Amino acid sequence: MSSLDILKSKYKPYRYTIIGSATKVDSSSGSFIIKRQNKDLFTLFNYLDIRGFTNHPNIVFNYQNKENVFDYNREDVIFKEQKLEELSNVIASLHNKTVYFKKTTVDDYKEIKELIEENINYMQDYYESLFKSFILLEYPSPDKYLFLRTYFKIKLNLKFSRDHLDNWFKLSSNNSKERVCVIHNNLKMDHFIYNKDKPILISFDNYKIDTPILDIVHLYQNEYNNYDFSSFLDNYMNIFTLKDEEKELLFILLSIPFIIKFDKSIYENTKTVRNLINYINKTDDLIRPYYLKKKE
Repeated sequence: MSSLDILKSKYKPYRYTIIGSATKVDSSSGSFIIKRQNKDLFTLFNYLDIRGFTNHPNIVFNYQNKENVFDYNREDVIFKEQKLEELSNVIASLHNKTVYFKKTTVDDYKEIKELIEENINYMQDYYESLFKSFILLEYPSPDKYLFLRTYFKIKLNLKFSRDHLDNWFKLSSNNSKERVCVIHNNLKMDHFIYNKDKPILISFDNYKIDTPILDIVHLYQNEYNNYDFSSFLDNYMNIFTLKDEEKELLFILLSIPFIIKFDKSIYENTKTVRNLINYINKTDDLIRPYYLKKKE
């Protein structure tokens, strides 16, 4: 017997729909979602309820710690910009209601700094090797030519991350405690269901306890091409104020460009380079006002 068999015997389903890694079951008694369990979400949701965060799915029952059956949540129509703002409210609430301070040491901050430096060095070497290879071409193809024109922006972003990493370490290393909370750790708009009665954040399978900025980084990297994040970030920080060292780390991580590869057609490669340019430009527009305000 499986969770689906239990639903069949109890609710008499009349339709099944595969949605990604889940199955939607429609019955005369309502609609349900069946999804394989990767983590103990029952315990997590109980904890979130105790902390006053209820914007999560309702587990109808758990089958042998293998599958969860959730109530299906209907989504109301809303403009996408408004949906992003609603998500900022929910994420800020999740962080605000589960935050606490974890004991930490200078060595912990050194380890984080070294990991980020390794990533920056890798990116720098990778893109420099591409540049040296492409600059030798007498007639570079459009994708390579566009990259050559973009390379200086990549260098500037990596330099920004490297320079501000030292400042982040100075701000953080004097702290004996780090602020952490429950983070979703897989944020994208597909994992947020707007309902006027109660918005729901779904797919908590990768949740963990960590710095809240990781949720913003993941969401931005997944959705930067689809939304303007300036109002999202303002609204989020009005509800859940980030400390100076958290802002620094957030902007450092956002400024590190992603890896692109020239392993497809010239057309597809050109689109990939264009996406990188969009990412860099949008990130600059997002971050710059905070540093201008700080200088003022």
